[in-house]
Amino acid sequence: MTQALHTPPSTTQAPPEADLAALAARHGLSVSGARPSLPAYVRQLWARRHFISAFATAKLTAQYSQAKLGQVWQVMNPLLNAAVYYFIFGMLLGTSHGVQDYIPFLVTGVFVWTFTQSSIMAGTRAISGNLGLVRALHFPRAALPISFALQQLQQLLFSMAALVVILLCFGIPVAASWVLVIPALFLQFTFNAGVAMVMARMGAKTPDIAQLMPFVLRTWMYASGVMFSITHVTSGHKGLPSWVPELLQANPAAVYIDLMRFALIDSFHATQLPPHVWAIATGWALLAGVGGFIYFWKAEETYGRG
Repeated sequence: MTQALHTPPSTTQAPPEADLAALAARHGLSVSGARPSLPAYVRQLWARRHFISAFATAKLTAQYSQAKLGQVWQVMNPLLNAAVYYFIFGMLLGTSHGVQDYIPFLVTGVFVWTFTQSSIMAGTRAISGNLGLVRALHFPRAALPISFALQQLQQLLFSMAALVVILLCFGIPVAASWVLVIPALFLQFTFNAGVAMVMARMGAKTPDIAQLMPFVLRTWMYASGVMFSITHVTSGHKGLPSWVPELLQANPAAVYIDLMRFALIDSFHATQLPPHVWAIATGWALLAGVGGFIYFWKAEETYGRG
């Protein structure tokens, strides 16, 4: 008992953190869930491109699997929205006055806007709505908002078949300008995916944002010329400051909608587009795509925790 009381305390100390870090590095160990460098993250994402494509296709297939009409709703939903908007805005409010080929004009706007709206809404829930997948598997989390944006692009391509039929039925001829749909959709997809990544990070931290977004998107839709011509409406209000029409036309949703109208509808002329429209469209795509990707990557290690 006396020997136990007089035993000197152990002088063994834990190795300093620097030594532990060096030991871990020597044996190829890294912090669990640590954020990779940006180039490494891009490589990881590219390596999983097949997963992104397959996940988007699976989500699209399952979206209407319980409905009797199945995938027909991919086309019916935007068409029904266009019919409602035509009745309210085209007939009751008279926004069709002065707009040539109003029904092709309206349907194009609704389809293109739906692509942006659905991508952002799906992106907002990309992390918070898939926590089981995020916590169970290791993969770059940006794959989720990008795959949801790709899903909405695939849905738009289904809808484009109906849009082409509508254009032909209303006497819009097939033209070489239809090729411009490809770069316009590429720029819009880049923009949508970037915003979806921004909203995915915000939605992962604050899930209540998903409840607010429908109101924000509805307001944005009304300011984007989906149901009316921005140039026609603003020209009728002489008291407006000159910067108001320019601001409305330069808003990204309006830019991508007008580019698609210019590509597909022969009566929609270049004079109805804002100056340097392709530069504006590219700028919005780069700002949202690159900026949104970096913003999302900076919080990579936090997703699925807490």
